[in-house]
Amino acid sequence: MALDSHLDFALALHRATAPAGADACLSPYSAACALSLARRAARGRTADELAGVLGDSQDELLRAAAELDGETASMLADGPGVTLAVANKLWASDRITVLDSFRDELAGWPGGQVETAPFASDPEGARQRINADVDQTTHGLIPDLLPEGAVHALTRASLVNALYLKTAWWRPFAKQATEDADFHTPDGVRRVPTMHLDESVGYAHESGWQVVQLQAKGGVDATILLPDNDLATAEAALKRKTLRRLLESPGMRKIRLSLPKISLDLRTGLDQALETLGVNELFTPDADLTGLSPDRPLWVDGVLHQAVLRLDEDGLEGAAATAMLMRTMALVHGEPLEVRVDRPFLLVVRHRESGAVYFLARVVRPA
Repeated sequence: MALDSHLDFALALHRATAPAGADACLSPYSAACALSLARRAARGRTADELAGVLGDSQDELLRAAAELDGETASMLADGPGVTLAVANKLWASDRITVLDSFRDELAGWPGGQVETAPFASDPEGARQRINADVDQTTHGLIPDLLPEGAVHALTRASLVNALYLKTAWWRPFAKQATEDADFHTPDGVRRVPTMHLDESVGYAHESGWQVVQLQAKGGVDATILLPDNDLATAEAALKRKTLRRLLESPGMRKIRLSLPKISLDLRTGLDQALETLGVNELFTPDADLTGLSPDRPLWVDGVLHQAVLRLDEDGLEGAAATAMLMRTMALVHGEPLEVRVDRPFLLVVRHRESGAVYFLARVVRPA
């Protein structure tokens, strides 16, 4: 089923990209959107390799995760609390033909559009246009997704997903209670700003993990996965079936929670990770992207991804973007139970109804 495939994809991509013993953050949602659209553009073995990574079609799950749930209408009447923006755009040179069938496919996705960019005549101008659009969608959190040199005279198209999410906790942390506390990193103990909450929240303890689930407005859950023992060992053994059970198991319990404030901003090139997971032809002149354009050869030159995630007393804010750059040849992304999150942990931010994972992070050295 789609949710199982999505969780498999999230774990596989996390493991293929997260450096050992360091902070990590990516958006499985953003990457899956970009790859699912590439899958729609691909044919033959290129499509088969993408399907192998994505598993069962996640299209409906991804589309559902771009919608706020039913509580939002009444919540918005009480004041601000949620902003969710999703864009899926194909930036194409006027030197390639974009098929009407792909335009129609893209139009069915959240924020789906085809835009023209001067890749051949003004590569730097095209880069700046794409970056400005991502900057706008992500409310300034990702102003420079494409670094200098990422777009060149042989670039012909870029498939870009951008996501922005800002939401408030239903039960916010008291700002006056935040104070520096110990956090046990692999390098030793650090003093970090730590928030405190004494409330009934989602909680479970099973399979070697403590699970704390914080509900936010707009149908968003932030789930902390705190291992009983070493994170590296527990994370390596974490399977999709267990992850799904952990995400769905919490029942309400009164706890006294200590949680560090979080600020992550990480760039990740996905090329090598995708090749490790079995996507190879997409990155060669043998790629078949004729579902997007009949013009050949057209293949992917690079997949760039950036994710930003911040948690504070009021709620969470996150942004992510994934860009697939396509090129051609030269000729042509009870009693309060005390829970102290004072050592490395995993964090999953997801859409409650669909189960789509907006963000998957490993926190080792909180800011």
